[in-house]
Amino acid sequence: MKKLKTARQMEHHLKGISNHYRIEILLLIGRHESITLETIASTLEANEKTIGEHTRRLYQAGLISKKYNGKYVEHRLSPYGKNFVRFLKSLQTL
Repeated sequence: MKKLKTARQMEHHLKGISNHYRIEILLLIGRHESITLETIASTLEANEKTIGEHTRRLYQAGLISKKYNGKYVEHRLSPYGKNFVRFLKSLQTL
């Protein structure tokens, strides 16, 4: 049987998406198998340092994973991130 998350653990994940850029980043990563920081920033027409900070917070919240590939960092959704993307998409259609 799966252990249920505590309210504190769920709060950690929810705080991870509590910004419009982070929501956009999650949805964007959800449309790709993996995506670099540079591609995220250019797609969202935002500063790389700003996006870097938001991806760092998403990573800390356990919603994305990072894979270093030379000078680039590839971002992917974690299993929790995939659940949050499904949740966010359900909110878009309400």
